[in-house]
Amino acid sequence: MQISEAESVVMDVLWARSPLGADEVAQALAGRQDWQDATIKTLLNRLLNKGAIRAEKDGRRYLYSPMVKREDWVLAESRGLLERLFDGRVAPLVAHFSAHRKLSKKDVAELRKLLEEIDDGKP
Repeated sequence: MQISEAESVVMDVLWARSPLGADEVAQALAGRQDWQDATIKTLLNRLLNKGAIRAEKDGRRYLYSPMVKREDWVLAESRGLLERLFDGRVAPLVAHFSAHRKLSKKDVAELRKLLEEIDDGKP
């Protein structure tokens, strides 16, 4: 399922807390995005049409909840990125960031720890 960058901002709000009405989504985004209510409602409708969220009637309004788990979306997006840019391989991705000095000492330490865990057979 393709979720645009703007739609993912709305999804982040719903993943953090749901169900929410459109007005509550707008309030949550007020400090982060300069979007009109109509824009937020359009994004909610797009997400509804994609099946990423569901809407339940609550009096005169609808309450929105995610139908897609954040972890599942992140996995699909990261796999897509790896396939498109690095032929599905992680090592060239890490090499790319290393070559452009985008890995901090903390990043390198975390990568070493992950590799040790993989070598030891830990998840």
